[in-house]
Amino acid sequence: MTMTKLEFKGGWNEVKGKLKQKYAQLSDDDLAFTEGKEDELLGRLQQKLGKSKEDLRKEIEGL
Repeated sequence: MTMTKLEFKGGWNEVKGKLKQKYAQLSDDDLAFTEGKEDELLGRLQQKLGKSKEDLRKEIEGL
């Protein structure tokens, strides 16, 4: 499956805040987002949260 660009409503800072509220164990470093590095971000979240990249993608896009 080809990874496509993450799409989310609002700004990344808003999404990051929602994720930190939901998952207190996430740090700013875990949520560091650089354009074009979506796979890296999803990999860090996958390690911390134990969810699949596809589940994480859906969750982020649904925020």
